[in-house]
Formats: sequence, C-alpha cells, structure tokens
Amino acid sequence: MSGHSKWKTNKGKKMVADAKRGATFTRLIKELVIIAREGGGNPDTNPKLRAVIAKAREANMPSDNVKMAIKRGTGEIPGIIYEEAMFEAYGTGGVAILIETLTDNKNRTTAEIRNIMSKKGGNMAGAGSVSWMFNKKGYFLIEKSQAKEDELMTIALDAGAEDFKSDEKNYEIFTAPADFDKVKQAIDGKGIKCLDAELTMVPSSTIKLAGNEAKQLLSMIEALEEHDDVEQVYANFDIPDEIMDQIAAESDSE
Repeated sequence: MSGHSKWKTNKGKKMVADAKRGATFTRLIKELVIIAREGGGNPDTNPKLRAVIAKAREANMPSDNVKMAIKRGTGEIPGIIYEEAMFEAYGTGGVAILIETLTDNKNRTTAEIRNIMSKKGGNMAGAGSVSWMFNKKGYFLIEKSQAKEDELMTIALDAGAEDFKSDEKNYEIFTAPADFDKVKQAIDGKGIKCLDAELTMVPSSTIKLAGNEAKQLLSMIEALEEHDDVEQVYANFDIPDEIMDQIAAESDSE
C-alpha cells in the first residue's frame, strides 16, 4: 500500500495540470453526482458526499459546480446518468489491479480500458479474480514533520484507528470505513495536515518490483489514471522508495 500511496503523492502536482484542462473537475462532478444519487444531497448525513466535497475544495472547484453536480445527483435538475464499473486485471510481474470507473457508456469504457491494458502489457481478469485480495479501509498518509509518533498514534488509536505504521518519512494510519470520519476529525482537530486521506482498497499482500518491471507497471497505472472515466486505480505492488522517486522525477520532466 505504501508504494502506491507514495506514487500518488509524488504525482500530486499532476492534479494542478489536470484541473487546468478540466479533467479533475470532470471526475469530481461524476463522483458527486453518483454519491448524491445513492446517499442523498446532504453532506451532514452522507459522509461519502462530505469527503468528495472536501476533495473538490482542495482542487479549487467553484462551489456552484459542486452544488449543480449534487442537484443532478438528487434529480433536482436533469443531467447525464453515470454508473459505477469495476474492472479487474493483472499487470507486470503479476501485480493485481482494481480499476474503479464512473461512466455514461460502460461498453465504451470497457473497450478503452482493455486497450490500455493490452498496450501496456497487462491482462484483464474475470470478476472476483483480483478483488478478493483487497479490503476497503480508511487511509491516512502524514509526513513525520507534522507530529510526533507517540502523539499521533494516541490520537489515531483513541479515535478508532485499526493500524499505525511508520517509515523514514511518513506515518500511515488505517481504519475501518465506518471510523474514517471520526479519525479524520480527530487528526484535523489537532491541526495535523494529511498528504492523503481517503477511503481506499488495501491489498492483503504485495509484490516487489524493480528496474524495467517497475517502470512498465507505473507507466500502465499512469495511463489508466489519465483516462477520463477512471476514478481510482488500486494495485498491490511494492517498489523501493529510491526507484519510485527516480521514476516520478523522470515522468515530471517529460
């Protein structure tokens, strides 16, 4: 999990570029529409909606865009109908991949995801082939400069966190999905900033990659993430930090 989260953090600057051409806003609008449709348009009673609104604010999405998307979801104004579709696949080195999408045309999205996987050396898998390796969890990634380890661990565990991990640069906190909001409020309440805070899919085991295999896999994941219909990509790879940094730097310079 830490490897993929580090890749997402290193690629964080890409969100700014995406926002300029509307890709990030488009994805957030889709997410707001479907979550409002499923759980209602009130963020006080719909924690998923509350989390996406927070992401929209971080991306500097205008509040009017957020309100319109929510109204489309609740049916107050007409709009495109989106549906969720989850694809399962295997990448370089047998890495398990889950691809979460929101689409208005599932057949088109299926063909395009299949094409990306084929070009990047991956293979689509049947339903259930990969998903059993992942569990839904709340996840937080926090730089060590933000808090002392004992202090943060106490805050997180007292609020209901399930697990706490530490490496040279960051802390990782895992929660049950139902406890995500409570732990986030506890962390935010102490003024501690997160590099990443989301509900995600955590693999039960990982596959170590290096060299060309690592580059090929991350190229595949980046191509998937750039697809307009893709919301999240989850994978069970483990790539050393120094290789991750090198690949991210090379990608940013292109």
